[in-house]
Amino acid sequence: MSIVFFTDRDLGKQFPGILRRAGLVVERHDDHFAHDTPDEIWLAEASRRGWIAITHNKRIRYTPNELAAIIQHRVALLVVIGRPPMADLARAFVATSALVQQFVAKHQPPYIAKVYQPSSSALGKNPAAPGEIRMWYP
Repeated sequence: MSIVFFTDRDLGKQFPGILRRAGLVVERHDDHFAHDTPDEIWLAEASRRGWIAITHNKRIRYTPNELAAIIQHRVALLVVIGRPPMADLARAFVATSALVQQFVAKHQPPYIAKVYQPSSSALGKNPAAPGEIRMWYP
């Protein structure tokens, strides 16, 4: 079974579009929920459907009701780290997707993992260099 990624509304349209064009299976927040749907609702539904949620909200771990939803509903959540344009973050995610898939296969939810972009030096040597993925919670 292939992994289905669910992108939070904060990742917009461009991020999931780039992932889809790279061959990843992606469901967008706005295709399933109203813009103002509380995070606890989409987190629960993403988990129920077996989707791997992706957000850019690095504060989600520190918001008590959202962390509680992640734990209660056994959510697999990836937090994309970085400040460049969304297109750059998406391309870095695609370059790291093999590592992401290995990580997802090895870990049972609930968890929150950070997905990092490759370093500048790594990109200088290889423009398609992968980033890293690291467990953040628990």
